[in-house]
Amino acid sequence: MRIFLISLALLVGCSRLGDVGQTPEFTPVDTGNEVSAMANPGLPETLEPDRAFDRASLWSGGRHSLLGDRRAETRGDILTVVIEIDDKAEISNSSQRSRSGSESMGIPSLFGIPQRIDERLPEGATMADAVSTSSASSSAGDGSVRRNEKLTLRVAATVVNELQNGVLQIQGSQEVRVNFEIRELIVTGFVRPQDISRQNEITYDKIAAARISYGGRGQITDVQQPRWGQQIADIVLPF
Repeated sequence: MRIFLISLALLVGCSRLGDVGQTPEFTPVDTGNEVSAMANPGLPETLEPDRAFDRASLWSGGRHSLLGDRRAETRGDILTVVIEIDDKAEISNSSQRSRSGSESMGIPSLFGIPQRIDERLPEGATMADAVSTSSASSSAGDGSVRRNEKLTLRVAATVVNELQNGVLQIQGSQEVRVNFEIRELIVTGFVRPQDISRQNEITYDKIAAARISYGGRGQITDVQQPRWGQQIADIVLPF
């Protein structure tokens, strides 16, 4: 077991030594779903015979005309996703409860029986106050949650699939490298064609099943993350 752990530590350490002094590499752009959607678009639309000349008309409503609708609508098209998140939540709860009770029971006289019993009881004991109980309980709790998030971004996304009901599945990614740090932005989800504006833009709140990731990788991110040994210890150790 010890040899296995040492070998694993050396393997992980050596795999990271190649990044020393090197800038982080970009993710290849020619192997993702976006390029596949643009390289293999959907089936071409069929034009009716009497509308075959609409493509050449200046005033037609086709996408290829001067005044045509240029919004994304088919597989391989590109649109702009506008992310403007400004969320603020504040929740505060307070609860308090108290309860008290008291009970007593005695037999001062019952045909002289308590007096007879008192003679046999230890000194100071009497049946006059046979039973006396009291109880008290109280509880209080306070809780609060405060969160503030603000994010403003714009990213180009590609229509990677068109569902049978006309909903478009989009996926977009963006990477910017500054010195030895790469900033990554990834967005995926499903949009309705009618929600896309005339500027070929859509806001994040109109994306169903939206998945937005904003982070980075590089030297600064490595310093901010705990070492893998510490992460394992945090999970395994019960204290």
